Amino acid sequence: MTKITLAEKEIPTHYYNIIADLKEPPPPPIHPATREPIDPAMLEPLFPKALIQQEISHEKFIEIPDEVREIYKSYRATPLYRATRLEKLLKTPAKIYYKYEGASLTGSHKLNTALAQAYYNKQEGIKTLTTETGAGQWGMALSLACKFFSLNCLVFYVRLHYRQKPYRVSFMRMFDAQVHESPSDLTKIGRKFLQVDKNHPGSLGIAISEAMEKVQDATTKYALGSVLNHVLMHQREKNKSGGN
Repeated sequence: MTKITLAEKEIPTHYYNIIADLKEPPPPPIHPATREPIDPAMLEPLFPKALIQQEISHEKFIEIPDEVREIYKSYRATPLYRATRLEKLLKTPAKIYYKYEGASLTGSHKLNTALAQAYYNKQEGIKTLTTETGAGQWGMALSLACKFFSLNCLVFYVRLHYRQKPYRVSFMRMFDAQVHESPSDLTKIGRKFLQVDKNHPGSLGIAISEAMEKVQDATTKYALGSVLNHVLMHQREKNKSGGN
């Protein structure tokens, strides 16, 4: 069999936390100023408590909320393929598989965590999520997720890609996201770079800084599409009995 697709009733019910199976836990994140381990409470201005708990959790399985799972059903399970031709080319006894996430509503795997993050923020009374996007896929995913859960979405889009991929801007705005070229004149860090070069092409680092700067009140949080454990956890799904 070269293509495997789960039936709807087989869609996973839990997120799988790989940290629970590591021989040693990963080192804690370090505060850039103090060089000391970050206290989880220090993350509360940026993230909801539920996601912070997932970030530090050693629990192996975390149940997928019913509301999120219902939306997953609209595009999951995505197909799993066996790369038989690649196996032959490499002359390997190994079985090589790849997951095709392009079947999602936004064309990438990023919607899996965007929906979860939007849900947990909504549960804690958050009204607005800010974020950055490089090529635009994460911005598309979060804009749709925010629409599902009636949240405002503010996206800082790296200027070079904003201009190269205008249809992704249109997609985000179709779901009522506010999308701005980065660097922008909406933030101190953005204005700083524009003063040096009014045609600055932007970078992911600048866009991240702008998004984080806009977290200015208790009803606004920041959403990230990679790097953190809770983000990666939302890409690892299993049924508690062990099925993927």
